[in-house]
Amino acid sequence: MNYNLLIDNLTNPALLFFVLGIVAVYLKSDLEIPPNSSKFISLYLLFAIGFKGGQELSGETFTIEIGWSMIFGIFISLIIPLYTFFILRRKLSVFDAGAISAAYGSVSAVTFVTAVAYLESQQLTLHGHMVAIMALMESPAIIIGLVLISVFNSEESNTFKKRTVIKHSFTNGSVLLIFGSLIIGYVANAKQAEGIKPFTNDLFKGFLAIFLLDMGITSGRKLKAFFSFGWFPLIFAILIPLINGCLIALLSSFVTQEITNRFIFSILAASASYIAVPAAMKISVPKANPGLFLPMALAVTFPINITIGMPIYFLIVQNT
Repeated sequence: MNYNLLIDNLTNPALLFFVLGIVAVYLKSDLEIPPNSSKFISLYLLFAIGFKGGQELSGETFTIEIGWSMIFGIFISLIIPLYTFFILRRKLSVFDAGAISAAYGSVSAVTFVTAVAYLESQQLTLHGHMVAIMALMESPAIIIGLVLISVFNSEESNTFKKRTVIKHSFTNGSVLLIFGSLIIGYVANAKQAEGIKPFTNDLFKGFLAIFLLDMGITSGRKLKAFFSFGWFPLIFAILIPLINGCLIALLSSFVTQEITNRFIFSILAASASYIAVPAAMKISVPKANPGLFLPMALAVTFPINITIGMPIYFLIVQNT
């Protein structure tokens, strides 16, 4: 069973396109996805998953379990940056430790989308409220990371503008789009929503494959420079997501017994943001090195999660 799950994931076309992107870079190919196309596809994926989640949510009744799940999701995004910051601080500057801890406490929408496709391959359906939880988990970690930098930074000139950063973390494009799509999907008439179903459902896996090809190309380009930082960031980017994912896969059983929800919780805990957090850090912490936290999240943690992470988390939630 373990072997079959791993093989199924490793032969997933979306993952293989990601590998193709990395290979293309190392072969020095001129293969690339135009930036405008890449941006459109990422917006499409967020829109599709948000809208489908809203449709699912409209058929759900708000329960105590859903309420506790939301609290649990926010708790995850607050606690992960707290303990990872102090691990990172042993080897890295306060700025890099804060930025990386925020990235690992926040979530990756693309990893989430890939996990939804993985559930579908197992003939399982995502519950709509998990999309809302994912959106709720984006901002708290950014705020915690910035607060930690402010507290432990001895250089007063580098304190951040709190209002600007907090506003940016909530109005970030990816957060706004997924929340907006979720609400629109929730209030949309089922008959009218059926009209765009071919766009949100049938095209989804094809667009995901092309997007992961682009992610592979981006990762391949960043890996070369990343290795110059030594072993610590690499080991951290491999182990921490697996530890977080496995731990939350187990702890989530206290909040919900639903396999799909527990699996998504583990993915959200294991993933690292490489869109929202870098954007926030660029504004507020220019001394944080994007050549460090971007490759960690995108070129190491992301492939770890979609290759070996997801089958491991799924097995844990199935058997506990």
